[in-house]
Amino acid sequence: MGNKPGKQEREVVSPLARDRQEILMKVAPPLDHAHLRWLARDLERVHGFTPGNCRAVTPPDHYAEYMRLQGWLVGCELG
Repeated sequence: MGNKPGKQEREVVSPLARDRQEILMKVAPPLDHAHLRWLARDLERVHGFTPGNCRAVTPPDHYAEYMRLQGWLVGCELG
């Protein structure tokens, strides 16, 4: 209790690592080209999707006012 000093953390250094510097590297396994082609095609299909016959939605007035104050609706006409 009271104002006791916290425990001092000691850095543990092995005797072998004292005189040696280590470089850590990340090595990735080789990639399968067929899988990469499939993944690229799938991502294009998902992110390139647009609905066919969608109707325009007008945001609520307080949203439009906030966007106008922020300068996001320069030259746009809503509602």
